Amino acid sequence: MKYISTRNNSKEYNFEQVFIKGLADDGGLFIPKYLKKFSDQELNSLSKLNYQDLANKIIFPFIGDFMSENELSDIINKSYTVFRNDNVVNLIKIEDTNVLELFHGPTLAFKDIAMQLLGNFYEHYLNKNNKNINVIVATSGDTGAAAIDAIKGKKNMNIFVLHPHDKISIVQRKIMTTIKEKNVFNIAIKGHFDDCQNLVKSMFSDQDFSNSINMSGVNSINWARIIAQSVYYFYAYFQSEFVKRNDYKESINFSVPTGNFGDVYAGYLAKKMGLPINKLIVATNDNDILHRAISKGAYEVKKVFETLSPSMDIQVASNFERLIYDINDFSDIETKKVMNEIKKTGKYKIPKDNLIKIKKDFLSASVSERATQKIITNLSGHPMSMAIIVDPHTAVGLAAIVNIISEDKDSEINTDNTIALATAHSAKFPEASNFALLLKSELPKELKHVMKEKENFEIVKNDLKKVKDYILKKI
Repeated sequence: MKYISTRNNSKEYNFEQVFIKGLADDGGLFIPKYLKKFSDQELNSLSKLNYQDLANKIIFPFIGDFMSENELSDIINKSYTVFRNDNVVNLIKIEDTNVLELFHGPTLAFKDIAMQLLGNFYEHYLNKNNKNINVIVATSGDTGAAAIDAIKGKKNMNIFVLHPHDKISIVQRKIMTTIKEKNVFNIAIKGHFDDCQNLVKSMFSDQDFSNSINMSGVNSINWARIIAQSVYYFYAYFQSEFVKRNDYKESINFSVPTGNFGDVYAGYLAKKMGLPINKLIVATNDNDILHRAISKGAYEVKKVFETLSPSMDIQVASNFERLIYDINDFSDIETKKVMNEIKKTGKYKIPKDNLIKIKKDFLSASVSERATQKIITNLSGHPMSMAIIVDPHTAVGLAAIVNIISEDKDSEINTDNTIALATAHSAKFPEASNFALLLKSELPKELKHVMKEKENFEIVKNDLKKVKDYILKKI
């Protein structure tokens, strides 16, 4: 399979280049030149597979000659042995709502599902090419922890993680900063996540710097993460009781808490590959740039608000560029023009015809802090045998379904045909659960020690030169 950039579709790349580079030299995002679409017969065959074998069948068409199908199968199986659930993910019912638990990995967040795979992809690449590499990643809390766990202790690799200082949960920070392996470096940036992301993008754009350190990135823009995350949409569809009752002849909806548009784009990719998805609900907190874009066509960067769901405290949704490319009839020229406009003005008014295209696949809802707290409190208020604590990001996804149903009684969305993504374990956000209720969610026993361990991180100003200097001193 060949890949192109959203800003230049004349140059082709293979999967290895796409995976290692993360971001195209022209600043665009990688997308496949052509996309495999599964037939009804193929979907029927996929429905009978376990998660690991399903992942192999979905991912392999994207990777070309990066590795053989047997090698990929071995890596997938190795990657998911560290999960607490044999099926990797788990589809459950909370009251009458379908919830897909994605937090059974080592760092208690959905990011583990892709990141464990990517860590082993890097190992395969480095063993094959005898190279050294430096992974630099920005995080709003979960990506960094997942990337560190996947890369820690691996030979010929360093990982540098930029997180916004004092703007992620204590548990999120400690899972990252208590790691003792010598190839792990944590940098606390005085700013917001968008500042961290901009620093990483600037380093990628500096060809002399990025080439000199063999820089690579695992943020949500990395295509390998998108394809790995698309797998659980397929798995959830096949496991859905609603789908089974209707003999796999009905479409389903997903509610996805998102800030960077990466996880929900993975669902969109699954739909483009033939999975019967009706609507993808983009669930945002008070940082609602995506909701404003999808509901009103107004993509406008505003101030970042600190919320109970810090992993979504984002105003620049990096993966949205891939959708911009699609709705502009796959025009690299138009996409580049739009992205330059956003960079220059912080705004983009989506044309009416393009907004209609978006609404064919997406709905959106902005969820207030009060509504988030209400979901957490109500679910925990059941008799103890039924009580459950959800993390604030999952609460946003659940509240978005409630909002959409209440706003439109004739909506095609209901709790039976919709799955909410549970993106993190509640214990990662004790501040949120304690704020909303007295009951405390506990960390799994294998992670309890991080709360007592000594932390190691460097506080650095939001200054590109200072961050570069720090990295150069450590490699």
